[in-house]
Amino acid sequence: MARVKRGVIKLKKRRKLFKLTKGYRGARSRRIKTAQEALLHSLQYAFEHRRQKKRDFRRLWAVRINAACRNFGLSYSRFISGLKKQGLILNRKMLAELAVQDESVFKELIDLAQAS
Repeated sequence: MARVKRGVIKLKKRRKLFKLTKGYRGARSRRIKTAQEALLHSLQYAFEHRRQKKRDFRRLWAVRINAACRNFGLSYSRFISGLKKQGLILNRKMLAELAVQDESVFKELIDLAQAS
């Protein structure tokens, strides 16, 4: 069987690795083994944090809605419960946006929630 020299392929793999780890601190961007390990960890973190970002935003919206509700003397849980009883289905992203941008409309929603 003929001998296969892998110099070109190995170099391409190394260049790809260093391109992906560019900007990492110290040896994590310069040594093959360390860079490979750093890259695997970074990809794992990226995967995990794409899911965590959704949780973080939902928490942020809840905090904003709660702060706006408290200005009108209502708690977040009673507000959400009141909206559900009224049959109003608005997601928390839109509620938070209304709380920040359009206070008059949010006040109407508060009144509806309190009516139930």
